[in-house]
Amino acid sequence: MKKISIYLLTFIGTCAAAIAQVDRSKYPDPGPAPQINIGDPATFTLANGLKVFVVENHKLPRVTYSLVLDRDPILEGDKAGLTSLMGDMLLGGTASRSKDELDEAIDRIGARINASSTSASASSLKKYNGQLLELFADVLFNPAFPQAELDKLKKQTISSLAAAKEDPNSIVSVVRNAAMYGKDHPYGETETEETVENLNVEDFKQYYQTYFRPNIAYLAIVGDITVSEAKDLVNKHFENWQKGEVPTHEWPAPKAPAGNKVVLVNRPASAQSVINVGYPLDLKPNNPDVIAASVVSRVLGGGSSGRLFLNLREDKGYTYGAYGGINPGKLVGTINTSASVGTAVTDSATQEFIHELKRLSEKTITQEELDLAKAALAGSFGRSLEQPATIANFAINTELQKLPKDYYKNYLKNLDAITLEQVNNIAAKYVQGDNLQITIVGKTDDFAGKMERFGDVQFYTVTGDPEVKKEITDTDITAERIIAKYIDAIGGRENLMAVNTLKLISEAEIQGMTITIEQLVDKEKGRAVQNTKLGDQTLSKVLVTPDKVTVSAQGQTQELPAEAASAYQALLDIFPELTYEERRVTLALDGIGQVNGEDAYKVKVTQGETTSVEYFSVASGLKLKTESPLSGETTVDKYTAYDGIQMPAAVTVANQMIPMPLKAITKEVVINGTIADEELK
Repeated sequence: MKKISIYLLTFIGTCAAAIAQVDRSKYPDPGPAPQINIGDPATFTLANGLKVFVVENHKLPRVTYSLVLDRDPILEGDKAGLTSLMGDMLLGGTASRSKDELDEAIDRIGARINASSTSASASSLKKYNGQLLELFADVLFNPAFPQAELDKLKKQTISSLAAAKEDPNSIVSVVRNAAMYGKDHPYGETETEETVENLNVEDFKQYYQTYFRPNIAYLAIVGDITVSEAKDLVNKHFENWQKGEVPTHEWPAPKAPAGNKVVLVNRPASAQSVINVGYPLDLKPNNPDVIAASVVSRVLGGGSSGRLFLNLREDKGYTYGAYGGINPGKLVGTINTSASVGTAVTDSATQEFIHELKRLSEKTITQEELDLAKAALAGSFGRSLEQPATIANFAINTELQKLPKDYYKNYLKNLDAITLEQVNNIAAKYVQGDNLQITIVGKTDDFAGKMERFGDVQFYTVTGDPEVKKEITDTDITAERIIAKYIDAIGGRENLMAVNTLKLISEAEIQGMTITIEQLVDKEKGRAVQNTKLGDQTLSKVLVTPDKVTVSAQGQTQELPAEAASAYQALLDIFPELTYEERRVTLALDGIGQVNGEDAYKVKVTQGETTSVEYFSVASGLKLKTESPLSGETTVDKYTAYDGIQMPAAVTVANQMIPMPLKAITKEVVINGTIADEELK
């Protein structure tokens, strides 16, 4: 027992000494790259040209089918939106099954079937393999393209596009692509409400007949299936698929700008600026530099260890997160970096983006950064192998991108072999701190002047078109005269001054529910009330007096701060333009812009510390739109005369408080009617 105790004490002492010598402040040395055992796919080609890859994996009783069409990018023009809706139209029903029947049949076997304009996939348990292939083939070869489904999709898409016009991240993506590639390029064109409305069933049929051909298709089958079984099933369901001539398209590869190009989109209601910095580059997926470039990409903006994140968030505190990287592409690659920052630091944040790009190009990657990036990429690759679809993608991607046959098998070994010198050389080759496109969406009036130091400043609209801002050469046109013309256009000063009370009721629909907005104003009593109701339920009530503004909602009442209150207190004047002078409102004319394709004078209206922008039709003098940092954007869609006074009959409101633009239709207008005291409490 004594000997055993001595041995134990000696052993414990040895372990303690070993532990004490471990330096826990350093990462352990990485081990050798593991060997990835990705099975070689069995391949065969049907007489119609369909190339098939089969990867047997019998660990789980599931089978996945992945189909990809290898077509060139296409320009959709005035039908932009067709390819984005193609997948939903394929799944909208077949010649023998309605959409509901198709969905029910898929759910009955616990399967998944997805489709897009260039791909389709299906998966289920092995025991339902025959039923799955029957449904998959029905979707692929017998689509009905029903008009009812198209009508529904168009309505949903148009609604989504309207919401996207108010989403700064969506706007920056649209504008970045339009400015970088041009709208006459497939990567730069934009879906709009008009182009989606142009779509008809024949467009989808024509696209299907043109591009859904087996001679440009690749089918990967992965899972609990043998090659023999796969051949039998593919021959049964795919051999009658007719091949055809598929048109090819060539597009110029865009070049980085000569000197920095600063593209600004003005959104006065934005509390933050969305910044995107990048440029196109020549880096195809089969370029030998791609793996090393992915390491550079990770160092630059790949998560919380990326330089952009560490600089703009951790060091400067400009943003919640800054990300980006290098993206290879078959036609053109890109460097793309982005973050949302406070308006006041827009120029400072832009400088940091440029600084980090320039610093990376100067071969500054450290060994620690290299090791972290390698570990993250290796981990991501390893986790991806857990999904059967990944193996299918590897098989197809190897063929599509003309990769070496052992590319994925040797991926970890090649990643591990990258040296510090190699990765810094790749960074210097592809990363640059100049000739950048800097795209920013935000309240540009606050920072546009500061951006000139970065490059040529250009203004764009939210739809990706260069902003047409005409200069006013007629010196007789002033902001004050534009306001006077507006007053005359809606009824004249005398008629407007005679309005002492106003009752206005409008309705809007949101997510299938009707919202009623009731506005009551009594100028002589100095009180105004705005009620918002959902059915009989009052959602909120705003009470306005010359002294204060209180808001009641969900049983709580709160008095608004002075800045926010001033916007509501303008309601007391009914027509606030009549009292601009006595309220010491400052007006400034800012050229001519466009609202829904109509030329409009742009007038900045400043009261106290708040500046809004109002647009007045050059032709009619009517107000077309208001942009306010407090209430967002309000666009007048239509005017109607009530007792000789032109009032908005339909308006669209967009701000950060509502998920999508709200269209309000005027239902009732009563001028100089009696408003009971009870209604104004």
